[in-house]
Amino acid sequence: MAILKFCASAALIVTLLGCANPQTADEFRKSYSGPAATVGIDRPLRDVAATFQSRAPECLSVTVRRSVPGPTYQVVDTAYTPKVVVGTKRVELYVQMRYVRGVLTSVGEPEGGYYTLVADVYPVDAKHSRMEMFGSDNDHVLGRAIMGWATGKNLGCPDMTKG
Repeated sequence: MAILKFCASAALIVTLLGCANPQTADEFRKSYSGPAATVGIDRPLRDVAATFQSRAPECLSVTVRRSVPGPTYQVVDTAYTPKVVVGTKRVELYVQMRYVRGVLTSVGEPEGGYYTLVADVYPVDAKHSRMEMFGSDNDHVLGRAIMGWATGKNLGCPDMTKG
């Protein structure tokens, strides 16, 4: 009987911990009180979409190795995966990450990995758009890259080892 109670308690804890991590891009957005950054863009939605579709797979489909020094030296490999969804009313860019080495357990990890950034771009008129970013702002290496792509002013890839 004690084993059954332990198993039930352990299952509940794992379930509750799993619920703490957003499982969808929409849940990720809702986990914030608002966007970390909102910016007007002097480009039409279709141009921003084309840039996201070309730059995201090339720049963000990477695996990064980080070394964690200390008494128990650790090497962690993190794989990043972008996804671009283009619609007539919004362009969405999701960046997800998952640990592929150096982390024993990932609790509540959504399919595709943990969400680290969601950027939504909306049309304002035929020549202008507005972007909202969740999970990162313009001061973070990933946020700066996404901002550069959206505005068309910097099409370079971010150095994900600095993230």
